[in-house]
Amino acid sequence: MTAGIIDGKAIAADLRGKVTDAVHRLLRDRGIVPGIAVVMVGQNPASKIYVRNKSNAVTATGISPYDENLPATASEAELLDLIARLNADDKVNGILVQLPLPPQIDPLKIISAIDPNKDVDGFNPLNAGRLASGFPGLVPCTPLACIRLAKTVHASLAGVEAVVVGRSNIVGKPVAQMLLAENATVTIAHSKTLDLPTVCARADLLIAAIGRPEFVRGDWIKPGATVIDVGINRVPAPAGGAGKYKIVGDVAYTEAAGVAGALTPVPGGVGPMTIACLVLNTLCATCAQNGLPAPQI
Repeated sequence: MTAGIIDGKAIAADLRGKVTDAVHRLLRDRGIVPGIAVVMVGQNPASKIYVRNKSNAVTATGISPYDENLPATASEAELLDLIARLNADDKVNGILVQLPLPPQIDPLKIISAIDPNKDVDGFNPLNAGRLASGFPGLVPCTPLACIRLAKTVHASLAGVEAVVVGRSNIVGKPVAQMLLAENATVTIAHSKTLDLPTVCARADLLIAAIGRPEFVRGDWIKPGATVIDVGINRVPAPAGGAGKYKIVGDVAYTEAAGVAGALTPVPGGVGPMTIACLVLNTLCATCAQNGLPAPQI
């Protein structure tokens, strides 16, 4: 068996195209231009790349970007003041604060200060509570990407045996809650789970989000299962390879490809789809703030 590749780049491009069409209709019919503020504190190299990619995707869809950059020495009070101003700015429909933050700033205070209706990252505790309780609200982009990618393979997730490896507040917990909302049967596993390979082997849908390179092995995977690999890990390139590093996921890709029915690559899987879901969340937030129905995309 050779796994079918879930092409995150192509699926993300299709989603961005649909968001672009909806943004243009919003301008034509209502005179509304969605706007998003992406806030970065300091010059973390990885964060700069992520912010650039997000800004490019936002601009391409017709959403107005309002990038805000503070020095690494900025105080917590300065960042809270900026967020308060963005919360009050009607041009800004979405606010995203790029993590990690410098050590002098408490990320929970910052995330909690973002207006939940503008929280396009879905991290505000109120939105987390809405998701856990089954109420509507903005949800984190990476879990949303996982669900949408899984639905390209499974017409319905109802009754599917799903295993999520990882229990972070950013991916593991919210994606498990979203799977429950889809009526899947969900197990949350992690590095301390007893007999983790056996637990993973039960899954019709396996989502790996544990942050360890190639941690999930091919013989952990149920034949024909769908595997969504959230991991982005930089490891030394093999001798004779191009560059000093290569990017791998949390799943041993070559091994998994011989067992799984469908599999996301790394890179080119969840990553592009996460950014596409950010622009979708911005569109949804804009519609909600203007009393319009959520776009059916």
